[in-house]
Amino acid sequence: SHLADYAYLIAPAGLIAHRWEDIIGSNIRMLENGNLMSLAGRVLNIFDPAGNVLWQYRHPKTAHHDFVALPNGNVLLLVREDKTRAAVIAAGANPAFVPPHGFNTERIVEVRPIYPDSAVVVWEWSVWDHLVQDYDPAQANYGNVAAHPELIDINYILRQMQHGDWLHANGLDYHPELDQILLSARNMSEIWIIDHSTTTEQAAGRRGGNSGRGGDLLYRWGNPQAYRAGVFADQQLFWQHNPYWIPEGLPGAGNILIFNNGFEYAGRARGYSSVVEITPPVSGSGYDRDEGAGSRYGPAQPTWTYTSENPADFYSSLMSNAQRLPNGNTLIVSGMQGMIFEVTPAGATVWQYVIPVAETGPIDQGDPIKVQRRRGLQTWWWSNSIYRAYQYAPDYPGLQYYDLTPQGTVERYRDGAE
Repeated sequence: SHLADYAYLIAPAGLIAHRWEDIIGSNIRMLENGNLMSLAGRVLNIFDPAGNVLWQYRHPKTAHHDFVALPNGNVLLLVREDKTRAAVIAAGANPAFVPPHGFNTERIVEVRPIYPDSAVVVWEWSVWDHLVQDYDPAQANYGNVAAHPELIDINYILRQMQHGDWLHANGLDYHPELDQILLSARNMSEIWIIDHSTTTEQAAGRRGGNSGRGGDLLYRWGNPQAYRAGVFADQQLFWQHNPYWIPEGLPGAGNILIFNNGFEYAGRARGYSSVVEITPPVSGSGYDRDEGAGSRYGPAQPTWTYTSENPADFYSSLMSNAQRLPNGNTLIVSGMQGMIFEVTPAGATVWQYVIPVAETGPIDQGDPIKVQRRRGLQTWWWSNSIYRAYQYAPDYPGLQYYDLTPQGTVERYRDGAE
């Protein structure tokens, strides 16, 4: 549950295969050695299968939203960087839209864990090193925004600056063969790809790494307005979450799967979500742009899209994720609705599970799930909301460390309830 400190391993029939108590963190993943990794309250944790804390690390700045356990044992983290109003204006932002407290931007850090409670930072990349703007010609980053899609326009989405939350990165993934990082910039309604093969010094510049382009963006998709290559009608992502490369061996391998929340739509709630799969235009260690379509990065349309037959029935304005399964189906987590379901490539639902845990714990079977409205957001949310969930195949190595004997259901049954 997003609101309660419970973690469950659920069998397809809805039975508990394992339960952990006092596992903190809304984003929890099982590692191949059976340990759990979670991010909670700015703290990264590793628990053993029994739930004991093995490692607990707090980065000096605010780690948030997502992490990636790398093949070498290191961990990628999203880290928030707070910038003062003076620093933001000095970077070429229009002062009329910069709040007194400034705003936050994003950094990605790679840390090597040192048990039990520290880490060494071995690599970093910062958005702040890759800005462009055409507002203040006195600044070094002044330039033609449309001519530099590899850079981020500091003056895009000015209304978010008023709240201090400029980008709101909310998802990370890593491609081991390409040695690249995939990043979700929610408030820009874009996904970005950067080169991880650089040194930290190269990542701060525009040269070096396998791509030869340092830390500049190799690829971006979802909203060409952000780099002056399109209009609103060209926008395809709306406050998305959890983009990830479909792994090798699965149908669609190498494509990118994205939960498209649909919250921000011309300043309004679109009112429905979708899951989109795109085939990025890979060209060597880079990505092609379509010079005949406003120099936008392709594809022009997703390879696959899922929406509900009645679109409004599937809507999670925040959180959520999607995962490609070995059988070619897609697992979808509608976080605000507290619902997990599996769909076929044709869009048919073949399995569904409603999260039976609220902020007070397990819910009685048959009891209504409380619906609430979060103040200030154009959305409804449920008390059984969930941040993410993942499916693990029967041969996943981490499962061997658990006794998976069924333990009944999460939901409670009163006398006479079915």
